[in-house]
Amino acid sequence: MHFLFEPGLFSSAPVRTAALVGAITAVVSATVGVFTVIRSQSFAGHALTDVATTGGSAAYYLGISPLLGFIGGGALGAGAMEVAGVERVRSRDVATGIVLGAATGLAALFLYLDTTTSATTGAAQQILFGSIFTVETSTIPVVTVLGTLVLIVLAAIYRPLLLSSLSPELAAARGIRVRWVGLVFMMAMAVAVGLSSIAIGSILSTALLIGPAATALRITRSLRSSVIVAGVLGVATTLLGIVLAYDSSYWEPSTQGLPVSFFIVAITFAGYLLSGLPFVRRPVSPRSRHEDIGGRDHPRLATAGPQGSA
Repeated sequence: MHFLFEPGLFSSAPVRTAALVGAITAVVSATVGVFTVIRSQSFAGHALTDVATTGGSAAYYLGISPLLGFIGGGALGAGAMEVAGVERVRSRDVATGIVLGAATGLAALFLYLDTTTSATTGAAQQILFGSIFTVETSTIPVVTVLGTLVLIVLAAIYRPLLLSSLSPELAAARGIRVRWVGLVFMMAMAVAVGLSSIAIGSILSTALLIGPAATALRITRSLRSSVIVAGVLGVATTLLGIVLAYDSSYWEPSTQGLPVSFFIVAITFAGYLLSGLPFVRRPVSPRSRHEDIGGRDHPRLATAGPQGSA
């Protein structure tokens, strides 16, 4: 296996830290990503990457932790998009576009200030494209706690989130506070984007959020299996990207390693393309989409009236 694992790979402390942080980030991003795709909020996820860029660049400029900036900026943007978007899809898209434009402008300002007034070198590169090999060991507990909280929150709102994702009208008729569920989910998405920003950069964090989830939804038949497969794909993609990035420093003629973000995004894209092949793709039936609500199949969900099924 020498062709894949170059000398010093397993004994390198930065590699071990990167692998642990990357694995946690991949699981959280993939889990959130499955619901993001189901809710057709990929555009919102992309917008949050620009908002995270604003928060991360502001954090660098102010001299605080970039992770706090990524998550803080994302949380503010998520709240603004959900509150301004109300309940209609068109309003939600308009609100997302407005927040995206404002965040891009602020990100440009802070990145300019970072490069002209800050003594930090390579700040823009690290914010936009990540540098997971430079993540400090002290970051691991923070990432672990934040990732665990996101998974706990998703587990707590799992059923109302799933029902409101498939049929907001039916969820509202059953007494579910759709808007609050949406706001909580957007906050979870903001944290996921913030975590992935330290791995592959804010501008590319959509790849971990959407890629494994979209691939898993193509090749599985149920939501539970989609979440599991998405997590496995995310972790495998991240770890393989880390290995290839480390090995690339030994490739001739270059002695400088290629960025981890490039390999992760490339592998994610290739996996999604492969999942579309006829012998790989598995159609998802309407029955399987509702099987996790209430612990059993609900074939009448799509046609149930305001009172729901008997």
